[in-house]
Amino acid sequence: MRTFPVADPGDPDIRSAGRYLLWLAARTRRTIVMGIVWASVWMVAQALMPAAVGRAIDAIEARDEGRLYTWCGVLLGLAVLIGFTGVMRHRNAVGNFLDSAFRTIQLVTRQAARLGAVLQRRIASGEVVGIGTSDVDAIGSTLDITARGCASVVTLAVVAVVLLNMSVPLGLLVLIGVPLLMGVVSLLLRPLHRRQNAYRELQSGLADRAVDIASGLRVLRGIGGERSFGARYRRESQELRVAGVRTARIESMLEAAQFLVPGFFVAFGTWLAARFALDGRLTVGQMVSFYGYAAFLTVPLSTLTEFADRVVRGHVASRRVVRVLGLAPGVEDRPDPLAWPAPGDLVDRRSGLVVRPGVQLGIACEDPQDAPALADRLGRYEDADVFYHDVPLADLAVADVRERILIAHHDAGLFSGPLRRELTPGSGGGGGVGLAEAVEVACAADVVDALDEGLDTEIAARGREFSGGQVQRLRLVRALVADPQTLVLIEPTSAVDAHTEARIAARLAAHRRGRTTVVATTSPLVLDTMDEVAYVEDGKVMAVGPHRELLANEPGYAALVTRVDDDEEVDA
Repeated sequence: MRTFPVADPGDPDIRSAGRYLLWLAARTRRTIVMGIVWASVWMVAQALMPAAVGRAIDAIEARDEGRLYTWCGVLLGLAVLIGFTGVMRHRNAVGNFLDSAFRTIQLVTRQAARLGAVLQRRIASGEVVGIGTSDVDAIGSTLDITARGCASVVTLAVVAVVLLNMSVPLGLLVLIGVPLLMGVVSLLLRPLHRRQNAYRELQSGLADRAVDIASGLRVLRGIGGERSFGARYRRESQELRVAGVRTARIESMLEAAQFLVPGFFVAFGTWLAARFALDGRLTVGQMVSFYGYAAFLTVPLSTLTEFADRVVRGHVASRRVVRVLGLAPGVEDRPDPLAWPAPGDLVDRRSGLVVRPGVQLGIACEDPQDAPALADRLGRYEDADVFYHDVPLADLAVADVRERILIAHHDAGLFSGPLRRELTPGSGGGGGVGLAEAVEVACAADVVDALDEGLDTEIAARGREFSGGQVQRLRLVRALVADPQTLVLIEPTSAVDAHTEARIAARLAAHRRGRTTVVATTSPLVLDTMDEVAYVEDGKVMAVGPHRELLANEPGYAALVTRVDDDEEVDA
């Protein structure tokens, strides 16, 4: 499989849409040059056909049989040349399309992996979806048409030379008329560019809205918000439709120009050639040749119009790609990161939280938003005042932090593919005893047993065939299989029933005994199994101690977990 280097966001070659297109062209220059050569020969050969036909007609008029056979042979040779070069031109054009499209896909995919969790915070999901569904096609089409666009310019020059030799006024008609008419057509490009930008922005927003609705449909139904969000989606889709119609108006004018501009040459040029033939300045064969050229000019002129349209589309699409490639990760390695220190306390000085090695620590946050924010700091998804064994986490290599500290968010998704592979991403799908043990600890055996092919069953993206509680248990399996030095779990049992939650809590505590484990939750069933619990209020640790001790001595903590307990009883 062919792979491409990851683009550096600071590379000046990709900081703008135009430079990005040139950057792609430079990396496919061999096929682009060959495509231009083949396309030029292909189109010039077509341009010579009317001249050969005219010469054959003149041979018939002169009753010169030998010259007639000669020009018929030339026509046959041109036909064979057109067929061969057409195949080669198309092969190179398709290669340019696929190369630029898949290069863009690989760059965006690697950038998404490089950004990780930061991506969702920096850019809407619909924007990334739009790149994969439409922008790559627009960029590929831009490089695809470079061969025919350049060949059209070469062909127009050849036609102008041929017509100048035939008749100076007819040659000047092409030399002067074509640039003027193409200048008129270019006036449509600026409003087209503007409207396509507006359309693309609305399209991204609507795609993002669809993703939000689909991912939160169950919650929306629970709170009666499905109709409200559906109405909002309908309203925004109508705005997109109106923007699409406005864009289509300009595009339809460009399409019309592809026939109007050549039609001018067919009408006016044929009339002019006929007048010259009547005056004796052109032979009958030359008049027929000029008519053929007037008709043939529809090919290069319409191609140039199409070229302008595709370049505009490619420029709009490239702006989206450049925006993603220009995003910087939330954290990056220092020039000389330190070696990983010996086991020690993991300390978040902003909140005052201390995670001691080998201890199972529960975190109960009064504000639910504090838990993921605190976890992100512990896992160095943002550079904060966090220390490991008195060494700033920011001075350690990101790869070392990821290897040793795993943050398992409650909304982490499952990817499509065999379930075994998705639960053991770091072991190539092997699994073994570790996977079986993790399934048992997470109480997910019933989920696996219900599948037709067990762990080898193909699952859909985000585990759509599973319930919320089943997906949550499978996420826990994946985190346990990774077996990091420090495991941070965020609400790992919020979607399961109380009976299952109690079993998971007991098994998790036994499985992780002696290994550093942090569980952010407000469930008393889970907190009661922890070695100690930290109560967080307003982003600060207010108290630390065993669960039952905090219940007795910390009113805020007691109110928090008791409220959760009461809510669970009501739900049951």
